[in-house]
Amino acid sequence: MNSVVLALLLSAVAGLSTGLGSLITLFTKKMNKDFLAVSLGFSAGIMIYVSLIELVPEAQRVLSKGMGNKIGEIIAIIAFFSGMVLAGIIDRILPEEKNPHDIKQLEINEVTNITEKKLMRVGIITAIAIAIHNFPEGIATFIAVLHDSTVALPIVLAIAMHNIPEGISVAVPIYYASGSKRKAILYSFLSGLAEPLGALISYLILMPFLNESIYGILFAIVAGIMIFISFDELLPSAREFGEHHLSIYGMFGGMLVMALCLIFI
Repeated sequence: MNSVVLALLLSAVAGLSTGLGSLITLFTKKMNKDFLAVSLGFSAGIMIYVSLIELVPEAQRVLSKGMGNKIGEIIAIIAFFSGMVLAGIIDRILPEEKNPHDIKQLEINEVTNITEKKLMRVGIITAIAIAIHNFPEGIATFIAVLHDSTVALPIVLAIAMHNIPEGISVAVPIYYASGSKRKAILYSFLSGLAEPLGALISYLILMPFLNESIYGILFAIVAGIMIFISFDELLPSAREFGEHHLSIYGMFGGMLVMALCLIFI
């Protein structure tokens, strides 16, 4: 399969995983918060490991090859922390109550006392916020697949896993506001379309400029974004849903899976 087609396809798979959250929500009376905690920790573990063990060293190697060891390492470090700053700016732009990673009111008895109008508004705003978050993830997935599909597949898995609870946060309020499962699923899937859209824009705009040095810089930026998401959003959310150790167990499991993937895939 053409690498560009594969990159666009995997970006779509990761983004549309948001819709899986709506399906889970609509067919269960009560969310399994322990499972959610482990899953979020697992996703964070994959992102942390691949960022620090694979992406940053690869960025340094590529940049050092074209610019010299010292300059290459400095640029990689600057790009890495720039990714963190970028992720932090996105989080600051979105008010806390609209942040899609702050998933609240998952259970039926916690949402029934909110007016339908307010519930619908919460669901729509959350969907918009998730779309804003998913857009740079689509760019990251596209670039990762083009550069090295072996590294990209676990990244897609991690993004897809943490998109599922985002879908829950959209589907629950819309479902209880409208009474329509179809509408809840639709809004959830639509919020995930920003991810393949980000990949498509990468193809249309970034492709002519991509070279080894640009790959190195973008890999370091993506690593910084994923580290920020892991420590600022995924792990804190995992601890809120389940017992503290569950998130850590999930994180270690994610790191182990990522390590094995890099060795054997």
